[in-house]
Amino acid sequence: MALGERFRRSHHLFGLPVSAECLHLALCPVGRAEQLAGPLESALLAAGEAVAAQEFSASFDLVLRLSARDGQFPLVACGDQMTTDAALTVRKAIAEAQAAHGLRVGAVSSFLPHVELMQGPAMDAIQEPVPPISWRVSEFVLVRTFFGQSRHAIVGRWRLAPKRVQAPIDLLEEIRNLPDFPLLPDED
Repeated sequence: MALGERFRRSHHLFGLPVSAECLHLALCPVGRAEQLAGPLESALLAAGEAVAAQEFSASFDLVLRLSARDGQFPLVACGDQMTTDAALTVRKAIAEAQAAHGLRVGAVSSFLPHVELMQGPAMDAIQEPVPPISWRVSEFVLVRTFFGQSRHAIVGRWRLAPKRVQAPIDLLEEIRNLPDFPLLPDED
């Protein structure tokens, strides 16, 4: 992604940008098996089918470095507050669907929606606003990650419900349809 490469050059970072096909917004982890009636993958696929959540607009306007994880310091683009609120709603819906299928997801409400741009060794602290990168989130997928191989496989894909758009109110029509009010005693 061009943004990861730009930060790599401008901040003299070591590491490689995440390839475009691997960019993603992780919404919810796989829950811990508590009462599975069958294989884990079957429970996850059933949970995906049961998710009831609306599509949303995502906007990422801040790049920062997260704390070390396995010696790597991910450089990420973070979502704005509206993205955080909408993504958290979908995250909760996915966690609830997993719970209904025997999986428990912990720490559902602690969430920083982000897209990883780069992995690399220790870097200087970075927190920098960027022009917003936005898109419409209209689906979610279940991804199998092959750790250490930088590849993923899509196991399931589900559409989010279209956002309900409220029809505009015709104020003149509303006024025309107001009921006649009785006269007040001093208006006779």
